[in-house]
Amino acid sequence: MVKSVAVFSPATVANVGAGFDMMGFAIDGLGDRMILRTNASEKISIKLITGDFGKISRIPAENTAGVALIHFMKHLDIRQGVELEIHKLSPVGSGLGSSASSAAAAVFGLNELLGNPVGDKLGLIPFALEGEKLASGCIHADNIAPAMLGGMLVVRSANPVDLIEIPVPDELCTVLVHPDLEILTKTARNLVPSQVSLNDTITQMANVAGFIMAMVNNDMLLLSRSFQDLLAEPYRAPLITGYSQVKQAALDNGAIGCSISGSGPTVFAFVTGIQRAEKIAAAMVLAFCKAGVTAHSYLSPINRTGTYSS
Repeated sequence: MVKSVAVFSPATVANVGAGFDMMGFAIDGLGDRMILRTNASEKISIKLITGDFGKISRIPAENTAGVALIHFMKHLDIRQGVELEIHKLSPVGSGLGSSASSAAAAVFGLNELLGNPVGDKLGLIPFALEGEKLASGCIHADNIAPAMLGGMLVVRSANPVDLIEIPVPDELCTVLVHPDLEILTKTARNLVPSQVSLNDTITQMANVAGFIMAMVNNDMLLLSRSFQDLLAEPYRAPLITGYSQVKQAALDNGAIGCSISGSGPTVFAFVTGIQRAEKIAAAMVLAFCKAGVTAHSYLSPINRTGTYSS
């Protein structure tokens, strides 16, 4: 008997300023919608992908969703035929965790079809991480974890998975501005130095601590002061045409902080109040336009649901 399930997994913002490879949050609306169907073939097949403009492989071993399923079924010691339809609702190569959305949706969906042999979403994260590894070249959970669980999370450890939820003030809103540029995660990762100075390490740790305490205490002034990133932003910013002007436009118009979403090129800003968010989004888009780049904006609260069957 053929069974099917429809799943949605949200897009995510990783790093979140100073939290390189260890902090991320989920957003509303953007992400992956996936339909999974069981069959008797004992094979994984990807029937359809939309919204990717032909950029994503339909070969399971070359697709983050397919790789995640391969590892999940190996763990369960089963050979289950499953067919996927993947509908990308956020841009590929945007820095919004597109590969993580696919991997999270795939293992969540198959777990549902099999009657939930893994009892909770936290237990599915290691298998989704294997899919994400295909895209980035290494295992890091700052996209996968919030995509699966929702909210804003600190990844204390990816192996074993150890997560800390960060409380988010209700009034906090995210402005996302995606320029018509594409940056591959592996390309952006290779720009980050493997060693940094002791002074930069101390400053980065202080900013992470300040960021978290600002969220806990709803202290927007401390949050703004703690947005500085010394590990990734200085090296990735040159890949984004007009980035410094876009960031300055956000700050000049009242953003609490502004940085690169994941490996880019999407730029995000934190703000309180929808009217201010709309003003900041327009200013950021205009700054990209002045730099000769078309860009599109999106406003979102923090998604607190994560991946779910729809």
